[in-house]
Amino acid sequence: MLESVNGILVQYLGPLGPVLAVGFLGAILVLVTLPVLLRKEQDPLLKLKEERLGRKSADGEDGRATALRQDDPGKKLERFSQYLEPQDNAELSAIRLKLIQAGYRQKSSVKIFHFAQFALGLGLLFVGVFYTFLFGGGEEPDVTKAALTTLVPGLCGYYLPKYWVDKRIEKRQEEITNGFPDSLDLMLVCVEAGQGLDQAIIRVAHEIRAGFPALADEFEMVAFEIKAGKDKITVLKDMSERCGVGDVTSFVTVLIQSQSFGTSIADALRVYASEMRDKRVMRAEEKANVLPTKLTLGTMMFTVPPLLIILIGPSMWSIYESLSQRGGP
Repeated sequence: MLESVNGILVQYLGPLGPVLAVGFLGAILVLVTLPVLLRKEQDPLLKLKEERLGRKSADGEDGRATALRQDDPGKKLERFSQYLEPQDNAELSAIRLKLIQAGYRQKSSVKIFHFAQFALGLGLLFVGVFYTFLFGGGEEPDVTKAALTTLVPGLCGYYLPKYWVDKRIEKRQEEITNGFPDSLDLMLVCVEAGQGLDQAIIRVAHEIRAGFPALADEFEMVAFEIKAGKDKITVLKDMSERCGVGDVTSFVTVLIQSQSFGTSIADALRVYASEMRDKRVMRAEEKANVLPTKLTLGTMMFTVPPLLIILIGPSMWSIYESLSQRGGP
């Protein structure tokens, strides 16, 4: 019986038919087993809490609070947290900080990130298996090519969320870097006008939101944490860690030192704002100086070949015609 099944698989799927059939059967078994493994019993206290909230919302009470609790996009993944979150605290803190730097501050952002890696990796792996099943067969299929067409899509799907987060971090840090000198100038104006640092931060966050929303979010978070009673030094250090930008880290250091030694915040802001403006001019000059080097390759590719054709083309054509009239070389 096994020989007959093996012959049918080889006849329809090629020499790799048994391997593909075993892999497909294993994938089906994994998909069937995953719901059983990921199944988690509901906490009785949580069940009672949900019933109590349900009764309140049915009576017309606490409806807005219940609606707010449904805003978290990863709430449905809470039951799978032990599978979608790293168990090591250091690793969990590192990935959470990375997602915060990318702008994802939700409580379930880590679970959504790992679920995206799992779903895209497994989905594109099935796409690779399907492609190999349809187009990779033949009389003499290449095992190496079949393995590449099967595994490469899965690896691409697994690393795609990480690539997306890295790009979001770069874009957000660039936005913060570009908007930081203007925010310092505006903060200096507010402080010299008589406002405190807390009020100046709120005003700056409101004014720069149109151009630099990421930086405005960071300033608003600082203002809210200070209003909540958190230590100002701790709040500023958390801001520099969330941004991951050297200019913000230096600015936080300046404010902490100014507060520690009792010096004027306005004077510190004036000096540091001037340095940030000079630094922005230097970055612009650096980009301008690098531009000719970047244009060299384009100039060689799009200017030199047409110039050679114009200069050498007529001579080559004349030589070709003269050789043709003589009957060849």
